[in-house]
Amino acid sequence: MLARRRPFRLDAERIVLRLPQHSDFNAWSGLRHDSRAFLTPWEPVWSPDHLSRKSFTNRVYWAARSARAGTAFPLFVLDRNERLLGAITLDNVRRGPAQSGTIGYWIGQSFARQGYMREAIGVLVHHAFTGLDLSRVEAACLPENAASRGVLEKSGFKYEGVAQSYLQIGGRWRNHVLYANLRHDRRGKTEVR
Repeated sequence: MLARRRPFRLDAERIVLRLPQHSDFNAWSGLRHDSRAFLTPWEPVWSPDHLSRKSFTNRVYWAARSARAGTAFPLFVLDRNERLLGAITLDNVRRGPAQSGTIGYWIGQSFARQGYMREAIGVLVHHAFTGLDLSRVEAACLPENAASRGVLEKSGFKYEGVAQSYLQIGGRWRNHVLYANLRHDRRGKTEVR
């Protein structure tokens, strides 16, 4: 008899991280719609069907396949009442000598600056180091995104430099500042200019 796998889930003090489900569509599309002006300065251009049910369904299937394969963990950030707050993804999981991955995240405007994303980053990085045996977790953000830089630094990430033309944001190639968190970090506090 085949045993059924338990759904991927990480619990923290105030939040839960889990894979998106088809039933999350209304909460996700509503939060993304209401936070559009807050999010779009920091994200790639949204496709015309970004908020459609079909696009969301594809996300749900991609998330499940990626988590099963261990290549990415696209997770929703929910409070203990299952209210959607945002999302965080551990992506580009590389094995072998690299043992690393990259995180990306977003938070709904009404939930920003309340410590939810810091808690989400903390629980996901802990899982990356202890559950997935990764050695390095990387992140990148626009240099002027003070909120994102602040949450990374408060979460133990260290500034490592600038990547030229790293991602297309708002329809053009943009430089990004690079951060990393190492499982056994001996670098100490890094001053960022």
